[in-house]
Amino acid sequence: MSNRETALHYEPTIQYIRNENGPTLGYSTASGVRIIEKDGLYFKNTSKDGVLKPYEDWRLPVEERAKDLASRLSIEEIAGLMLYSTHQNIPARSGGWFGGSYAGKTYEESGAKPWDLTDEQLAFLVQTHLRHFLIMMVENAESSARWNNRLQAVAEGSGFGIPVNNSSDPRHGFDASSEFNAGAASTSRVSFWPETLGLAATFDPAITRQFGEIASKEYRALGMATALSPQIDIATDPRWHRFNGTFGEDPKLSTDMARAYVDGFQTTEGEHELTDGWGNDSVNAMVKHWPGGGSGEGGRDAHFSCGKYAVYPGNNFEEHLKPFLEGAFQLEGKTGLASAVMPYYTISYEQDKTNGENVGNSYNRYLITDLLREKYGYDGVVCTDWGITNDESDRKGSVLCGKSWGVEHLSVAERHYKLIMAGVDQFGGNNDAGPVLEAYQMGVKEHGKAFMRARFEKSAVRLLLNIFRPGLFENPYLQPEESQKIVGCAEFVDAGFEAQLKSIVLLKNKGQLLPIKERKKVYIPKRYLPAGENWVGMPTPEKLEYPVDLSVVADYFDVTDTPEEADFGLVFIKNPNSGIGYSQKEADQGGNGYVPISLQYRPYTADLARERSIAGDPRENDVLNRTYKGKTVTTHNAHDLDAILETKEKMKGKPVIVSIMQSNPTIVAEFEAAADAIITNFGVKIQAIMEVLTGSFEPSALLPFQMPANMETVEEQFEDVPHDMTCHVDTEGNVYDFGFGLNWSGIIEDARTAKYRKVRC
Repeated sequence: MSNRETALHYEPTIQYIRNENGPTLGYSTASGVRIIEKDGLYFKNTSKDGVLKPYEDWRLPVEERAKDLASRLSIEEIAGLMLYSTHQNIPARSGGWFGGSYAGKTYEESGAKPWDLTDEQLAFLVQTHLRHFLIMMVENAESSARWNNRLQAVAEGSGFGIPVNNSSDPRHGFDASSEFNAGAASTSRVSFWPETLGLAATFDPAITRQFGEIASKEYRALGMATALSPQIDIATDPRWHRFNGTFGEDPKLSTDMARAYVDGFQTTEGEHELTDGWGNDSVNAMVKHWPGGGSGEGGRDAHFSCGKYAVYPGNNFEEHLKPFLEGAFQLEGKTGLASAVMPYYTISYEQDKTNGENVGNSYNRYLITDLLREKYGYDGVVCTDWGITNDESDRKGSVLCGKSWGVEHLSVAERHYKLIMAGVDQFGGNNDAGPVLEAYQMGVKEHGKAFMRARFEKSAVRLLLNIFRPGLFENPYLQPEESQKIVGCAEFVDAGFEAQLKSIVLLKNKGQLLPIKERKKVYIPKRYLPAGENWVGMPTPEKLEYPVDLSVVADYFDVTDTPEEADFGLVFIKNPNSGIGYSQKEADQGGNGYVPISLQYRPYTADLARERSIAGDPRENDVLNRTYKGKTVTTHNAHDLDAILETKEKMKGKPVIVSIMQSNPTIVAEFEAAADAIITNFGVKIQAIMEVLTGSFEPSALLPFQMPANMETVEEQFEDVPHDMTCHVDTEGNVYDFGFGLNWSGIIEDARTAKYRKVRC
């Protein structure tokens, strides 16, 4: 058997040593780590030389330990710390995204176990000194825990034995968010909670804090010590593709939710606390996206070249900073502030007050150093969003490309150098240290070796702090059987379901139709979707299927396919999906490619759009005026509207209930009058909807955004300003404004609405 095959199947033996009134040490017996006893206490000697160094002494402040270790690292080792891996699957199966090889073979050919390391992962650790992995899919808690142990054992035996800081995108919500986390959710069988927007709909930061406390325990049981969340952009444009990942459009609500989320993730209490609120239950929170990405012109998103510009026609830049400055950076818990920040891809157009640069936020020294670090005093890790140092695509509607917005003309190494000099510490989605080392040499040539050494050490200290604080240096290992007990345990699942119930908004209840407590007959139409393309441009097939699991509905009602037999109709729909605001076909036919993003189901023509876009790219191969005025867009799921109207007709006057899952605000004027009751959710299980419909749970959630009256008010609102649309008024006279919601008694008025609801003139 080759050395590589031996490493492939190696199962590390982990030993544990308990300190009285101190941390438990965990180490691999094969890593070469020594245990030093001093003053009746035990320490891990990861340098393997028998001498206790400051960074190995857990009695010292973590800042002192981090500075000591950073001073000992080579530039190559610091460069490895500055890398953040591409998405890693456990196991890395072939046939899809992010596959890997095992001893030169595919996973299926190799005979590898789900928890074995790939060839690439071994090379990351030993050759590149990479210590930050982004985990995507995991098979189960046991596989994740055993994979973590193998990963940590290899890291422990390499160099100074720096542990790996594994991370994840959000993985506790409905897969509506999977577009941007590549499907990380739920495969690890974690507890299931509402999406971020659903947490916002509770208007209760205590629920969000509880989520963070539970999710962090599940993350740690899976071997993850960093969360690439929360997304605290205020979603001031209702068309934005990432609206559902936010806490909505309101700065105050978003601020309070951001604080609660980070406190929940980062704070360890009780016997697991190590120091200053940090400990074995702590997960670093990487808040995103500085300085806010919710104001993309026309609602377009910066994952795509067509959406690279954030604009501020309402001069409202400062308000977008509030969830960071007053929320994530002013915690109630002892950890103080979020330990990491991720800037967004966007070019915050014309917001650089010092250098006048229109470059991606991570590249902008004014935004990162002058503003974030110096004016607001933030000294945590700044990590770029994924792939921003890669080259762009010539297709402005493609997400599978580099996002080097504003610095497309620079080389990959020059981009890294610009990022470093802007104040960035880490490069998301980059496994290659080569460009980082080139950037270092560029800096040596311009500023000298001492300057660049100090600059690299500064980033190293920040990155090491986020490894020391959660206790990874003392024990990065897991006990798989304990992980299985923690992840998705009944207590956590029940808490998540309770939060789902509290996130469902009752919008309309004509004649007090709800709740339906008797066991009645229900007609649920199938949902039709034509063939199309998904968010990465891959073809999707035509579908005609039931939108929910009818067996679950049958636990509450009798289900019939015959409308005449039914007592009421129940239509499940999603908010309109008209695309990303760009059409390659239109561009190929000689247009500029830019089209409207619509929030209505019927075709929409943008007669009130701007004649000239606020932002544009002056390069010859790009588009300066990105207007879409006068153009028409169709909605992929227009048949959702048809289903409501057809069900209304088929029911012959019997009640029709509409359940809509929203990732954006919706023009409900097209169907509201045809519905006797409307409930909306932001990613919940069908059981939660049934519990509300049948009265087992009284709805309590509130709208975390405005529901616009029409597309005209959407076009007229400013992308950077919240609460500036005319809202829909239903047949019962209710205004679907921010903070609106019904319970069985009528419009909800309570402490939450008094605190957050806006007073209208």
